[in-house]
Amino acid sequence: MTRDADAAALLARLVAFDTVSARSNLPLVDWVEAYAQRHGAAVERVADATGAKAALWITLGPADRPGYVLSGHSDVVPTDGQPWTSDPFVLREEAGRLYGRGTSDMKGFLAVCLALLPEMAAADLATPLHVAVSYDEEVGCLGVRPLLARMRERFPAPLGCFVGEPTGMAVVVGHKGKAAFQLTFRGKACHSALAPQGVNAVEYAARFIDHVRLLGERLAGEGARDGLYDVPHTTALSSVVHGGSALNIVPDACAVAFEVRAIGADDAGALAAEAVRFATDTLAPLMRAGDPACGVTVEPLIDYPGLDTDPEAELVTLAKRLAGRNDHAKVSYGTEGGLFDAAGVPSVVIGPGSIARAHRADEYVTRAELDACAAFVRRLIAECRG
Repeated sequence: MTRDADAAALLARLVAFDTVSARSNLPLVDWVEAYAQRHGAAVERVADATGAKAALWITLGPADRPGYVLSGHSDVVPTDGQPWTSDPFVLREEAGRLYGRGTSDMKGFLAVCLALLPEMAAADLATPLHVAVSYDEEVGCLGVRPLLARMRERFPAPLGCFVGEPTGMAVVVGHKGKAAFQLTFRGKACHSALAPQGVNAVEYAARFIDHVRLLGERLAGEGARDGLYDVPHTTALSSVVHGGSALNIVPDACAVAFEVRAIGADDAGALAAEAVRFATDTLAPLMRAGDPACGVTVEPLIDYPGLDTDPEAELVTLAKRLAGRNDHAKVSYGTEGGLFDAAGVPSVVIGPGSIARAHRADEYVTRAELDACAAFVRRLIAECRG
């Protein structure tokens, strides 16, 4: 394998692009697009509405036939305030560990896919292979959605998708879906000595927070179970609260962000909507009784479906054979797999690295993990040969 196609060298190039979700990913996209085209791939670029970000759909083999997708996101989470021991955007190797932001989550997987593009191009592929590179996964799986829309327009429905999130190359057949909202309670301010003349936004927000807590307790105590998850039930919690300005002022605003993460048996969106209705249908009228200008504003934050692939599905059997293992698992964190599945593409999650290292200082992936991923992709290439 040439240096140009070495996974660790390519990972160094990818890590050097600061693709924190709040920034443009176009420098990385430009580089990957040129690299893929240099190795004979067909590339579709799908820009966002602002033109500041883009996704890529890279194809090797006959594009008019159903194939397999290797899917990864280009964005990473911020490093601000984290105690890194070296520059997070300069790959550092030590004792077989490759340190840098995104090495596990999930530029390591993308580096392996890019490293093997020359082998895909050289193979006589009867079944095409696609590499999907999205953006803004870390802030709600946003960038894969227009990419999927383009896929449906331009290509036959793929046979399956392998989402390369860090699983230690375990075959993951399910993940939880998520729905999150921010509710802003608009009250009426006054001096705290005249508290009954005001409408206390913080107190109404507290009633909502308690409602979410009780929903979470109900789901934990009486809800459906799936023992393949480390947390085997659906969860609900409030996580961010901002309100009030001074001790002697009845607060006129309080914002609460909350989420529901659901196992396959539950609907995260429906459960979150149930909580929102408590705020809009029960609490808001009480607030308006104090002053007609009071009430609740609802802002959707995140909404993505869960993944619940049948362990006996052909794609799962294939993934196990390619990975050289017979077990499967489910994870509580979200991926783009649920969106591929909702678009009619059966999906599993499998990739190098560990989620326990993601989003932390000194994130790393090992060379051995990259090698295991490369072996998986090479077996997939062999599977797709004519």
